[in-house]
Amino acid sequence: MPSPRRLHPSADAPSPVPGATPVQLGLDELGTPLRDVTFVVVDLETTGGRAADDAITEIGAVKVRGGQVLGEFQTLVDPGGPVPPFIQVLTGITTSMLIGAPTIAQVLPSFLEFARGSVLVAHNAPFDVGFLRAAAARCDRAWPGFQVVDTVRLARRVVLRDEAPNHKLSTLAALFGAQETPNHRALADARATVDVLHALLGRLAPLGVTHLEDLATATDPVPADVRRRSTLADGLPDAPGVYLFRGPREEVLYVGVSTTSLRRRVRSYFTSAEKRGRMREMVRLAVRVDPVVCATSLEARVRELRLIAEHAPRYNRRSRAPERMPWVRLTDEPFPRLSVVRDVRDGAAHIGPFASRTVAQQAVDALHATFPVRQCTGRLPAVPAAGAHACVLAEVGRCGAPCVGGQDVAAYAPVADAVRDAMRADPRSVVQAHAGRIRTLVTQERFEEAAAVRDRLTAFLRGAARAQRHARAASCRELVAARRTEEGGWELVLVRHGRLAGTAVVDRRTDPRPVVASLRAGGEHVPAPVAPATAAHPEETDLVLAWLEQPGVRLVEVDGEWSSPARSAQAVRDAAAAVTLDLVAPRAPLLDDAVPTASPAPRRTA
Repeated sequence: MPSPRRLHPSADAPSPVPGATPVQLGLDELGTPLRDVTFVVVDLETTGGRAADDAITEIGAVKVRGGQVLGEFQTLVDPGGPVPPFIQVLTGITTSMLIGAPTIAQVLPSFLEFARGSVLVAHNAPFDVGFLRAAAARCDRAWPGFQVVDTVRLARRVVLRDEAPNHKLSTLAALFGAQETPNHRALADARATVDVLHALLGRLAPLGVTHLEDLATATDPVPADVRRRSTLADGLPDAPGVYLFRGPREEVLYVGVSTTSLRRRVRSYFTSAEKRGRMREMVRLAVRVDPVVCATSLEARVRELRLIAEHAPRYNRRSRAPERMPWVRLTDEPFPRLSVVRDVRDGAAHIGPFASRTVAQQAVDALHATFPVRQCTGRLPAVPAAGAHACVLAEVGRCGAPCVGGQDVAAYAPVADAVRDAMRADPRSVVQAHAGRIRTLVTQERFEEAAAVRDRLTAFLRGAARAQRHARAASCRELVAARRTEEGGWELVLVRHGRLAGTAVVDRRTDPRPVVASLRAGGEHVPAPVAPATAAHPEETDLVLAWLEQPGVRLVEVDGEWSSPARSAQAVRDAAAAVTLDLVAPRAPLLDDAVPTASPAPRRTA
């Protein structure tokens, strides 16, 4: 029975197991060494330079592996027409030589069988491969999709101008002392290209190009010092997990995740696939990469978030300070108000957390535009102070002015209740108010203002939906879920108060029920949080909920409540769709009934 994995609060790289024997991975486990790659070096002679209009007259190819020639392929091809005179002079292939030669439809199947499973190599590969692909299309044959290596591009990388004036095949063959001299005949040129290829690979090896995966990006402009550091990926497992780039003082420079293969993901940092300048800078500083192998892709993503929050690596930009993510709170006082805060308090209504204070303020503005809730920032007493003055909002009817006695606690309570209901459950009043405003602005062709109103509504809906989703997870003491794996087994997940507390994978021959029991017994203990905040990083809870909502996920055990409001912000998280479909227009109650309004504040005279 597989042992369940418990996720501890500190998820740093694991220490070596006492008594364990270190294992040195062989080169075969790091990728496909170039010595084991089968190359088919091909050269063509044609009636011209355009694959769409011209035809092949000769094919020559050499199959090599590990420096040894495995076979050769050579044939003339009937192009179906005369050979132009200048081509006859260049190649020596005349029209009479091609009389009785097989057509490309007869030759192509044999060549494709000869090259099957290999990597195609050509000097100026777009020319040769372009003609072969065009011929396959004319013959109604599917192109196999070979990996292609162009020796011209390799030469541009490692052959300097002071060594050779150009990168023509004849020039490179002379530079590297090829045994065959190119003469514009297909097989001879292919043999010369074999020698050029081997010489170029010899020059690329000190730059870290030792495997087929390296060769795929060897022609791209990757600095030599970066490519040489690709050895940092040697020995990494071919499994999902998290990787930590460490600097010379053992500091964590960067934390990343791979849901498939740690080795392949880390290798990509030393190729042209990595375009970010900050990552190149980080790679130059790194001295080691530590892997943390994970059982599932969900565990890998969660561990990445936790390690970023724990170490705050300087080259990670996301998720470094979850405690700084703001919430919007309806305060718990006689005259509640909306406030942007950093924490969650029991008993008060909250939405969020938000990515920034700016977005949180947009959500506040959406609620202020819908409800006549007071906007002053100070705490108001139940009985207004002598000499208090109402603000402009009260004078225009946007606030009931409890500060000067315009509303007492009982009269203000329906306003607070409506705001609380929109935050915790039904957002239709907010959607309707903003949908009407957007339609009016669009009719008046005030599109920029309409976009601002849309963004305000979007901020509120996303914050309310996130809080409602998180509140459900926070209130659930324990949840065990399962999903089928591609191999027919089960991926098991234990969630406590919105935090991933354990995970396990069982194969299809193993009864998952004992593993579930073990997972529950050995899972991480998680104290209950103050809802709607969960016991985890907000992004971790988002990841867990997204996993639970996938098709095919089954709930195995639930301890606590697992439900959402029937009419909630989760149903209208997209503001544009809410406005377009006018989701609230056919429904009652509307603004007149659902949203308490305020009368202009009474004026006090001296």
